Amino acid sequence: MEFVGFRDGWRGPLENDSRPLGIDEVRGILPRGGTILGSSRTNPFKMEGGVETITANLASSGCDALVAIGGEDTLGVATKLSELGVNVVGVPKTIDNDLSGTDFTFGFDTAVNIAMEAIDRLHTTAESHHRVLVVEVMGRHAGWIALHSGLAGGANIILIPERPFDIDKVCAQVKSRFATRYSPIIVVAEGATPAEGTMELLTGETDAFGHVRLGGIGDRLAKEIETRTGEEARAVVLGHVQRGGTPTAFDRWLATRFGLHAAQAVHEQAFGSMVALRGTDIVRVPLTEGTDELKTVRPELYEEAEVLFG
Repeated sequence: MEFVGFRDGWRGPLENDSRPLGIDEVRGILPRGGTILGSSRTNPFKMEGGVETITANLASSGCDALVAIGGEDTLGVATKLSELGVNVVGVPKTIDNDLSGTDFTFGFDTAVNIAMEAIDRLHTTAESHHRVLVVEVMGRHAGWIALHSGLAGGANIILIPERPFDIDKVCAQVKSRFATRYSPIIVVAEGATPAEGTMELLTGETDAFGHVRLGGIGDRLAKEIETRTGEEARAVVLGHVQRGGTPTAFDRWLATRFGLHAAQAVHEQAFGSMVALRGTDIVRVPLTEGTDELKTVRPELYEEAEVLFG
């Protein structure tokens, strides 16, 4: 969870630190990626006394409102806190771009550009070594990063969680590409699974929000392709590289505008709302609208990309 408090610069819901945020602490943060708050991914509703600690720290810190900055889990907790009477305004920040109610979340564009640059660089290795390269990107339930970076990077196959893939068709496309003396690049989201369910990747471990930990689809897919086609295949897992570094211009623009409108929402006491991007406008929507359901890749968008897979 990532929270910013108003009045005394309160940092996090589980730490009673009322030291004010000085100008020197926020100056120059625009080009910095990730969180500067020092917060951790914690679910207070799974901790004994977690919610009580939050409300007590808010009261003792003289905090007028919370701005909850994050994705599905953070804003889900923020929604529950709002229902308990906490003054909350939400800001959609996640590289997964899977929050409903907003066209884009900030962090997403930076992650896509990082993945695209990696794919660009891998074309050279694929060609020189005549290998299949499988690039695994983040995306547990939604394939937005895979779809956008795969299209931008000229990938030959894109596999996303919303569309279980047929491993036989994937291998057929690999053979087809090699027949034209071209080494294919496959982009796969971490949550993608085969239609026949033969490459189960779930470990059984869960995090504080009940999500099963994923990982390994890229490696498993590369081994399966190599076994079935006889072509050498290697997996590249981008992992947390996608989550850090210098933000893109679009993300800086979007985050700055979200921040301005979130502060205005607090000033106008529009609690229980989330700022969102609609077209080029920043609007307010109920917090529940951002978390009721995940925004996943629509079938027609994926079908556009499929045209290029042949």
